[in-house]
Amino acid sequence: MKKSLRDKLQQLIYLIINPVVKGLIKIGFTPNIVTLVGFLLNIGVVIIFVTGVQKGNRGDLSYVGWAGALTLFAGLFDMLDGQVARLGNLGSRFGAFFDSVLDRYSEMVLFLGICYYLVGHHYFLSSMAAFVAMIGSMMVSYTRARAEGLGIECKGGLMQRPERIVVISVSAIACGITAHFIGGDYKLFVPGIPFHIFETISIFTFPLFIMAVMTNITAIGRMRDAKIALDKQDQVTRVIRGAATTVKVLMIAAIVILPTMAFTSGEPNFPVPNVPRQLFYIQRTSNSNTIVYDLNIVDGKLDVDDPVNVYWIRYADGGEKKALNYIQRKFAYGIKVKDLGQGKYELHSVAYAKKDLYLMKPSGQSDYHVYAKIGNSMAVLDRIYIEIDGGTFWHPNVQYIELKGKDMATGKEVREQIKP
Repeated sequence: MKKSLRDKLQQLIYLIINPVVKGLIKIGFTPNIVTLVGFLLNIGVVIIFVTGVQKGNRGDLSYVGWAGALTLFAGLFDMLDGQVARLGNLGSRFGAFFDSVLDRYSEMVLFLGICYYLVGHHYFLSSMAAFVAMIGSMMVSYTRARAEGLGIECKGGLMQRPERIVVISVSAIACGITAHFIGGDYKLFVPGIPFHIFETISIFTFPLFIMAVMTNITAIGRMRDAKIALDKQDQVTRVIRGAATTVKVLMIAAIVILPTMAFTSGEPNFPVPNVPRQLFYIQRTSNSNTIVYDLNIVDGKLDVDDPVNVYWIRYADGGEKKALNYIQRKFAYGIKVKDLGQGKYELHSVAYAKKDLYLMKPSGQSDYHVYAKIGNSMAVLDRIYIEIDGGTFWHPNVQYIELKGKDMATGKEVREQIKP
């Protein structure tokens, strides 16, 4: 699976901060100490905001600027603790738990300082936006934690913690700098409108309004994504569990599957590939060259980011193994993979996305297989055959696609022909 732009930027930041991380490891810093330092810095942010109310005035926005700078600095420790754990081989389950808990405390303390400052200087509407943003921020974090507790990944959305820290810190710094040049009491009026449409503090508060909306949209979006993933996981689990344990399902499946086994085919007699960790393969009318899909094992473990290898065995060229080219991978024989959690993956062909395939290792079994609904039963997919009658590469005249596998309940061969 390809990395997102966000992941690439994260890797770039890691590349920059790794020398600092190695220095922290050398002087004896543990991940938990780094996490604690980040939390204490956020308490320092609150102190600045409180001081801005107690000693500052409504037009003195320098406190906002300094609070933003310290927020950004504290946010760096949010990345440093994880890298210290990884590069120093100091990771632990308690460390991950400790980091998660203190991150929540840090964020709530930060919003406490913001709300106190805005209420203290009578920006009541803006303080409400900050409070709603805090609720959204907590729900973004909670929906991810709860989903992961149920065994699914839930990291989507535009307002994750790093984005929230950047928005708050950068807008606060910009507000403080702008106030230095134009004044903290600057207001912009438009003729005909009885109230000002902009003031200096708006540089800080307007992003809070955006965050109040976007964090809650992100939380709701994660709920939707979690529902889709959990529903699919439950559906697959029910089918597998039922097929493996219920005698009634065995009998019904055997009766229902019989019609699907009555296909007659004039397929060419092609070689059958048999490679280690093979999942399934595709063959076509045109020649014996075969596309093979097998498990991508790296250092003895399944590569969770790219679990399936796809390549040619070119029997027409002496059985040569060859990688797919870009066009074949992107438009014809490549697959899209979605991690459903707990070692289960949803697969879709880039050329035909209507058929759901699932890569998983059922309970009690040691091997991964690809499962698909063939006919009226869930089966272990073995082969896909494509009957083509003319056409071009981009628009082949596909007569049918045939799926072949073994019924999970009976172990018998089942087939299904699909008319695309």
